[in-house]
Amino acid sequence: MPSTFFGLNTAYTGLLASNAALNTTSNNIANVQTEGYSRQQVVQQASNALRVFQTYGCAGAGVETLAIERVRDEFYDYRFWNTNAKLGEYEMKQYYMQQLETYFEDNGTNAGFKTVFDQLMITGMQELLKDPSSDTAKSQFVGYAGALAEYFNGLAGNLEVLQKDVNQEIKLKVDEINSLAGEIASLNKQINTIELAGGTANELRDRRSLLIDQLSQIVDVEVSETPIVDTNNPERETGANRYVVKIAGGQVLVDSSEYNGLECVARTSYEKVNQTDIDGLYEIYWEDGQKFNLYNASMGGQLQGLIQLRDGNNGENFTGQVVSVGTTNGGQQDTVTIEVGQAYLQDLNKCNLSDQGGIINLGNQEFYYDSWEFTISYDGQGNPVYSYTFTLSDSEKNANRITNDRVGKTASIGSSISYQGIPYYMNQMNEWLRTFSQKFNDILTSGYTADNENGVPMFTGNLATDDEQFDFPDDTRYDKFTYEDFLNNGALTVNVADDSYYRITASNFDVLEAMELDPGLLATKYDIADGVEQSDLLQDLKDMAYDKDKMSFRGCSAAEFLQCVLADVALNASRANTFYSSYSGVANTIENQRLSISGVDEDEEAVNLVKYQNGYNLASKMIQTLAEVYDRLILETGV
Repeated sequence: MPSTFFGLNTAYTGLLASNAALNTTSNNIANVQTEGYSRQQVVQQASNALRVFQTYGCAGAGVETLAIERVRDEFYDYRFWNTNAKLGEYEMKQYYMQQLETYFEDNGTNAGFKTVFDQLMITGMQELLKDPSSDTAKSQFVGYAGALAEYFNGLAGNLEVLQKDVNQEIKLKVDEINSLAGEIASLNKQINTIELAGGTANELRDRRSLLIDQLSQIVDVEVSETPIVDTNNPERETGANRYVVKIAGGQVLVDSSEYNGLECVARTSYEKVNQTDIDGLYEIYWEDGQKFNLYNASMGGQLQGLIQLRDGNNGENFTGQVVSVGTTNGGQQDTVTIEVGQAYLQDLNKCNLSDQGGIINLGNQEFYYDSWEFTISYDGQGNPVYSYTFTLSDSEKNANRITNDRVGKTASIGSSISYQGIPYYMNQMNEWLRTFSQKFNDILTSGYTADNENGVPMFTGNLATDDEQFDFPDDTRYDKFTYEDFLNNGALTVNVADDSYYRITASNFDVLEAMELDPGLLATKYDIADGVEQSDLLQDLKDMAYDKDKMSFRGCSAAEFLQCVLADVALNASRANTFYSSYSGVANTIENQRLSISGVDEDEEAVNLVKYQNGYNLASKMIQTLAEVYDRLILETGV
């Protein structure tokens, strides 16, 4: 049977519930502009009714306030994080591809390739064809050739600076990941401390979700939260949870209150992947020493966009099959010969292998190498066979010697990244320059000057250290090697240190110094018996520049280099813009859906304020009424 004051206690529970609801509404209104805040609501249920042994059976005992909970749908969180990772990736690509477009552009204010090339092969050549013996015309032509070299030198310098900027931003993103991971781990500990005591850490959970939002833009995120079970009593709820954050395809970053930080380690000069890479590109390692997989397909986020921009090679990394192993330097160093089948590895003009040493993977076992050489031979059916022989580093770098079990294994250097990043564009320039220089120099060296002297090459490259230039001897001319040459002289081998056209890059491309000093060294005719007005050789130079049958670059003529490369840049920039716009729209849609559930709506809270205020007033009125009843009952009836 309920007590005399049962009704007063029932009204009191209503007063407490309305007060809690008013306080929660006040908190929601106060945080209406707080980023990441989730609307909160009071969870109530009717108290257990009392059995009163009357005809009506039970009497209601009021209301219980169970908890104050966040209103949040985790489904939209997961969708937002996935979309945010894509948005971050294309944000980086959009930003840096715009810079690349600017570098390759050729307009009225920016003298690009077409302007400089046409000055050489149209303006300069026309003046030279008018009077092949004119020293002034020759000086002008050589000057235009120098401008072409300066253009590529400057363009290569810009791309190197861009790669440096991307590399530095990778480090900043890694530092940001570490900062977020540390704060998430700290929040996990605070949340469990509070919730072990039976509360719900709503504000801390909101802060943690906001940090995951920020992390998801940098890298792909996967989150799981599982209750911690009391092993002695599995049915008892401890209130604590194990919160795990995985990134980049399942690599654990945070596990409850612990996190595994990342650190950037700069590659040394003998760890370069590409010939055109700048020194000091970062590899990323976990703090426990394990290597962080930069190139997995699930990386996602800004970090994936930056890695693809910095290292993207259009899927053209070195790969082949080990066919033999051996030794050199009196058995002190090992060698490994790898046969290759890809077209971009069978032509040294397209090769972007490091010329300073690097790391080669032989059947999932890594070795340092110091140098390499390229060999062309022919099999019994007269088909060309292309191979590379690497000289591995000594025991200071390689802890183990290579063994015969590596034969037949797959060999690779770097990773296949199916994106046209900075290494790809650098290599495109190098390929064009090597091919153009070969064709141009071959025509010049096959003729004579106006003074009946043998023609000399015009285009060369500068050595990195000495004040000298490459001279390209005939025994390094891999582009001219034929089956008949093989039958007569055996296989052709070109060492990485030889003065081959492989050594020309956009950074060191230059005009022969002797020709700059004496433009009269420029050949103008084929036949020594012809007069000074003969210009057949010059006409061939002009034709070579605009006739793709005489020089072809990606199926186009030499003069169409810019169209080929700029088409790649424009396509990637357009794709980045399109996907960024698309994912930005999707992210905004998901965010609006998420806010429609968890966001604070001023109008809705205003209605709640009135509703809970009325509830509070009614509960107060009920207490006042019952107080009057009890007053009369006690004071006037003598109970």
